[in-house]
Amino acid sequence: MKQADDRWPKGPVRFLALPAEAVAADPASAAALLEQGLEDGAVIALPAPGEQAALAAALSPQAPPGPAVVLGSGGSAGGRRWVQLGVAGLEAAADGLGPWLLEQGLDPATCQWLDPLPLHHVSGLMPWLRARRLGGRLRWLAPALLRDPVALAAACPLPADQPALLSLVPTQLRRLLEHRAGEGWLRGCRVIWVGGAALPEDLAECCRRLELPLSPCYGSSETGAMVTALAPERFLAGESGCGTALPHAQLRIDPATGAVQVRAASLALGEHAAGRFQPLPLDEGWWSSGDLGRWGKAGGLELLGRCDGAINSGGETVFPEQVELRLLAAAREAGLPLRHLLLLAEPDPLWGERLVALVRAERSAPSGVGACDGVPDGDPLGAPDAALIPPLVTLAAALPSSQRPKRWLACPELAPSPLGKWQRGRWRDWLQQRPEGS
Repeated sequence: MKQADDRWPKGPVRFLALPAEAVAADPASAAALLEQGLEDGAVIALPAPGEQAALAAALSPQAPPGPAVVLGSGGSAGGRRWVQLGVAGLEAAADGLGPWLLEQGLDPATCQWLDPLPLHHVSGLMPWLRARRLGGRLRWLAPALLRDPVALAAACPLPADQPALLSLVPTQLRRLLEHRAGEGWLRGCRVIWVGGAALPEDLAECCRRLELPLSPCYGSSETGAMVTALAPERFLAGESGCGTALPHAQLRIDPATGAVQVRAASLALGEHAAGRFQPLPLDEGWWSSGDLGRWGKAGGLELLGRCDGAINSGGETVFPEQVELRLLAAAREAGLPLRHLLLLAEPDPLWGERLVALVRAERSAPSGVGACDGVPDGDPLGAPDAALIPPLVTLAAALPSSQRPKRWLACPELAPSPLGKWQRGRWRDWLQQRPEGS
């Protein structure tokens, strides 16, 4: 790609020339149009389906010049941010992954980059750019295949002489492991990066039992995707967390807030909002991510939850996401058919804040269930959601009092986004519509 010059490209920020639905249907054609636009020095806005109008309203003509892309980010708190990433920074992120792969004994030029996510997601954009930058074969996977392991295995056989590299979120990983065909297909991958949401411990242990080469990682749209990755060998040896910094990045924990801070060549240039552009807020080059973290015993990054998600309950700091993981693990150990659990906070006159639990049960299992014994959505049969609440209350009694939900609500429609993220603002609205006694 050409170097960005110091002039704003002719015309305004451009949308990708295909509708978002067409991008998902034909990513190779969309990528060709994207590449041409970037070669011309443009700033290409990549909207998700249904987001064209919102993104158009946010874009600012005062943003830095291209070549660059604008992607959606966030949304867990109910908002949506539109982040501009320069191509030079994205290339630095791709370059930073090369040495890490060589450390795993993999030559990127001989690998097959599997891409199951759309271009409007940073983790769908980066496999395309990594293949261009580092070599190897790019292979697009239709998102629907990730929900149909049998069709996936048939449509995308993985040759042993071309190491397959794959990025997933935990929801996609669990769904594949719910079927023997998905389990067998994953065994053909040499590296499976997992990020975007916390990796539940039961899912991690399942993958260790199956000896799947997982690489938990950490990154965001603002960082140009991955800035840390745990080597599969260390994951299989039992190490937790999401590894250490990749060569293009540095990480630290803010001693005042506990926030993970990143300094990297791949950081976004800034954010579009309501027709204005705001540069990424930096403190001597460091960006505060909004994620709470700590350093694990082996020196890798361990995530605790969102900075804006921690609550104070009875004088104790509580991280709802950590409590969710503990309760989910306890429920699976007890054999409870729990599909989803989400903990939200609401004011309490005595405690300050208390947790409220939203609960959704599994549906009945089909034939061909995989080694993790998961059960997919879609079958209306199975234990009612409300029937799970009494045994869950019993399990929660083992937690400290500040971590025990004050009330429990059956929520049959409870589910994360397709990329495994909880849109907590949406479920807070749902909760506020329920009376205190429900």
